[in-house]
Amino acid sequence: MSNVMAHAYTVSHLANPNDDHISMKKKFILLVSILVLLPLLTQLFTLMAANKTEKQPYRVVKEEKDFEIRFYPSATLATVMTTASTYKEVAYPGFRKLAGYIFGGNQQGMSIAMTAPVHMDMSETGSTMSFVMPQGMTPENLPKPIDASVHISVSKPEYVAAIRFGGYASDKDIQKYAARLENLLAEKGIKHSGHFRFLGYNAPYQFLCRRNEVIVAIDYQE
Repeated sequence: MSNVMAHAYTVSHLANPNDDHISMKKKFILLVSILVLLPLLTQLFTLMAANKTEKQPYRVVKEEKDFEIRFYPSATLATVMTTASTYKEVAYPGFRKLAGYIFGGNQQGMSIAMTAPVHMDMSETGSTMSFVMPQGMTPENLPKPIDASVHISVSKPEYVAAIRFGGYASDKDIQKYAARLENLLAEKGIKHSGHFRFLGYNAPYQFLCRRNEVIVAIDYQE
């Protein structure tokens, strides 16, 4: 009897040579699913965190087809200045200095919440990068930076024109949308002044739903 059972097992095993192949296929599908879903879940959590980040307040005064006019009240800024003149040259060192300040690089060792957007004003004569401080924080109650290159100031209220674009920003993109905004303002007979500035809203590791803007101060009355 035992010989018959052994023979039956052998026949059964030989009759299903694809079992191991099917098992490996299922494992492969599971692995691919994990590799696909993990980045998507990471981006989902990143988007949720970005939505909770405090945004600099402004009021939309008028919406045009390709741009909008906004009013920005005054805000407290932490700013670094540099002789660099391009987005690529300004972005990393500027961000590192300002992040150092809000993540405890100050005389009180205090952590300050990150807000959005990051402001960048770039020109051939020098550039600045600024973090907007959370509402309620002023030069009087903010801790003094340890890095002397970080300056605390208050911006003036202003009207601006703003145009938006997605993806990862580059110098080429910023120049392209600055030129487009300038043309749109000329068509509407709206005068502008000062440099065209870049606003970046997202962390480098956020791949989806990125928001970038170019703004410029305008002569506008309501």
